[in-house]
Amino acid sequence: MLQKTIQHIDISQHNVVSMVEAMENMAFQARNLARGAKIFNMMQADKSCTVYLTLAGSLISAGLKKVVVDLIKNNMVDVIVSTGANIVDQDFFEALGFKHYMGSPYGVDDQELRELMIDRIYDTYIDEEDLRICDATIGEICESLPHKPHSSREFIREMGRFLQENEKYAESRKESIVYQCFKKGVPIFVPAFSDCSAGFGLVHHQYHNPESHLSIDSAKDFLEITKIKLANQESGLFMIGGGVPKNFVQDIVVACDILEKEAPMHKYAVQITVADERDGALSGSTLKEACSWGKVDTVYEQMIFSEATIAMPIVAGYAVHKRDWVGRPERRLNEILDNALVGA
Repeated sequence: MLQKTIQHIDISQHNVVSMVEAMENMAFQARNLARGAKIFNMMQADKSCTVYLTLAGSLISAGLKKVVVDLIKNNMVDVIVSTGANIVDQDFFEALGFKHYMGSPYGVDDQELRELMIDRIYDTYIDEEDLRICDATIGEICESLPHKPHSSREFIREMGRFLQENEKYAESRKESIVYQCFKKGVPIFVPAFSDCSAGFGLVHHQYHNPESHLSIDSAKDFLEITKIKLANQESGLFMIGGGVPKNFVQDIVVACDILEKEAPMHKYAVQITVADERDGALSGSTLKEACSWGKVDTVYEQMIFSEATIAMPIVAGYAVHKRDWVGRPERRLNEILDNALVGA
């Protein structure tokens, strides 16, 4: 069953600019997608804009890793906020040399998969034994760090350092989000860090070190990303899916207000989601609704109701090939945060 691997789409090989511009004159989600792509490209053209990318849903296992890596390499995103699954179970997992495999949701016996230790994400298979190695590796990183509270950003930075210092991963780490962010100084925040393979590694570490252990401080995460907004006032959001990453990155504007500091609403915002706004849940709530909370301005915002593996490569690919990102600064916000903490 674990034979054919998922292949990550390479948007640099597919120039979608003319197609997206033609979609402007269509209707429904085609027109929404075209406007969203143009707004994301506006973020690139605006060199003073700090771009936040949020990732929710099973995206890396689905073949979107290289899309994110290309955005990082081109300085098209400055901060990432993600679920733990995308960063640990999927990206770091592949950086260790493991793969995701093409499967099927039809006619499959999940009891048999369980017996074979094969985990299923819809039409994708994962070797559970490989995941256990990923869990154990997180535990090793825990043991190597000072036993004190860390933000998820600090811990993920050390995951990148682990990949950097272990040459056995020299080939598999090349297209890793964690590794490329470590090299480029791009902070990755995972507000619900224990809700993934990292959680198993942390549980093992804390269970065996009850008196002295490492922990993850989610409030420190919130403070660090709020400091980024305070220091970089103009901002744009490119949100894939919803959930915790979406709310976390929108809330930093409110956090600035709570601190009695001036910070404008996010100037640009694009969200790709399949969630519905009618049930009142966050993932489908519109960006216009977010304006009522003082989070997102309504001048340059666009909801794209589409599944991420379809829409994200097109929106990102449009901006890559328009090349308005050329000249964007490498902000290296990881290092700025680290230096600020040392100074404190």
